[in-house]
Amino acid sequence: MELSVLPHSGSSGKRRLPPWLKRPLPTGDFSHTRSVVAASGVATVCEEAHCPNLSECWSKRHATFMILGDKCTRRCHYCAVNTARPDPPEENEPHRLAEAIEKLELRHVVLTAVARDDLPDEGAGHFAKCVTAIHDRCPTTVEVLPADFHARPDCIATLCEAEPELFNHNIEMVDRLTPKIRPHGNYRLSLDVLRIVKEIAPHIITKSGLMVGLGENVSELHQTLADLRSVGCDVLTIGQYLQPTLNGHVPVTKYYTPEEFDELADYARNLGFLSVASGPFVRSSYNAAEVFDESKRRFDVQREST
Repeated sequence: MELSVLPHSGSSGKRRLPPWLKRPLPTGDFSHTRSVVAASGVATVCEEAHCPNLSECWSKRHATFMILGDKCTRRCHYCAVNTARPDPPEENEPHRLAEAIEKLELRHVVLTAVARDDLPDEGAGHFAKCVTAIHDRCPTTVEVLPADFHARPDCIATLCEAEPELFNHNIEMVDRLTPKIRPHGNYRLSLDVLRIVKEIAPHIITKSGLMVGLGENVSELHQTLADLRSVGCDVLTIGQYLQPTLNGHVPVTKYYTPEEFDELADYARNLGFLSVASGPFVRSSYNAAEVFDESKRRFDVQREST
């Protein structure tokens, strides 16, 4: 049996997916992950963002938890997460989260969140409490993937002080497309987030990701990769944009071939990224433990040599 991603469409309806966007249906402990996630009451970006890797990752007991609720204060035209007035942060969420991670026996966890522009600290304090709760309970490395906090140094410092092993913030797309597709985001602010992390906590590995297939060209992609390296970004992911629903989200303009993803990866490695994951199904948290292990080894060697 093969697993295909969700159907996508442009203005004319459904589009036929290329053959490399089909793969064998994974087997494993899917039901265990589902039951632990459900019992925790903590949302996952796997579900909320309609991730095509959900079955594979959950079968391996991998999940990316989304804290601070499942209602985002921003509306991005590529994202399936609901936009609405968020609920107040739940005080016991850090405890429930750490308990779920312990039950799943995760050695590396990705922790993301909706944008919380409604909160005075944009959710940074709650985010930090979750990281601390995980570290206190589990021998787990933590990768954080927050919104941009409007590049506020105080918010970024609050999260860095909790000592996540990796700080991930996605650039998402090239500069030209950002105002139209991500109207509440800002390309330069996203670069500033990564720069500030390096200034505040140079020992923390930084990571970013972008989607392709939104209408960008190769020179714009190369410029985005160069911009990320210019602010010290260590790790990069590149994946195919897949339209979450037939209506309400921007259509796919191009399906990149595996060979084109390989070419982008080679270009990025030549720029000096410590680790690069590039492919049709790559997402920020896909195989995150393996990506972290690779980047950590190279990061430590680099720091020792300097």
